Amino acid sequence: MKRAEVPPTDPLIYRFYELVQVYGTTWKELIEEEFGDGIMSAIDFDMTMERQPDQKGDRVKIAMSGKFLGYKTY
Repeated sequence: MKRAEVPPTDPLIYRFYELVQVYGTTWKELIEEEFGDGIMSAIDFDMTMERQPDQKGDRVKIAMSGKFLGYKTY
């Protein structure tokens, strides 16, 4: 299995990497504000993608839905 490059060299995958670098901490704060301390599951996870026509060029709409997993203390 080929190991993923960091940062990615594929332009499309790099944009996802860039989104997490720029907005990751904001997304984390918003999730914690709404749900409390925890994470969004990447196992119990759904994603949808659709094309949105736009006069300036079609847009890509991606919606991600992951189960919220609150941190547990033992």
